[in-house]
Amino acid sequence: MSPAAALYLKIGGALAVLFIIAAVLYGAYHHGEAVANARWQLKWADQQTLQAKGLAAATTGNRTEEQRRQTAVNQVGNDARQQQAVATADAVSADAAGDRVRGQAGKLAASASCTTGDPGATQRSETATRAAMVLSDLFQRADKRAGELAKAYDAAQLAGAACERTYSVVSAATKR
Repeated sequence: MSPAAALYLKIGGALAVLFIIAAVLYGAYHHGEAVANARWQLKWADQQTLQAKGLAAATTGNRTEEQRRQTAVNQVGNDARQQQAVATADAVSADAAGDRVRGQAGKLAASASCTTGDPGATQRSETATRAAMVLSDLFQRADKRAGELAKAYDAAQLAGAACERTYSVVSAATKR
């Protein structure tokens, strides 16, 4: 074997050894990188799981709170409708009483005429009757308008109270 061939064999063997060392180092690096990536993947999956559980818990809590608020608001609405029904029934009975009073006032005004034999008294009686009729009509209009205003006031008061209760129910939960 010639010295050049022996030199090539030594150089080739050294290169083969270097190549094997480089391959082993690359394999070790690649294995370390794969292990580190697997650890990060595991940590990432754990983090995602924790976040998903937290999101599910928050969503459930928010839905529960929303349902509680809606139930409370529905209850306030039901209470307001019941109060409105009571107020309407009261208004109907007040209207009936007002109709009776207006009827009595009309009868009283109609019976204000007194017939006498004195023509002056008859004239005064007719004037008094007309005045009584005008006053009776004025009283009827005022009483009717007062009833309408009372109904409107009751409705507005009930709506305002229901709104306040609804706000209290919703805002109390927000302050928690």
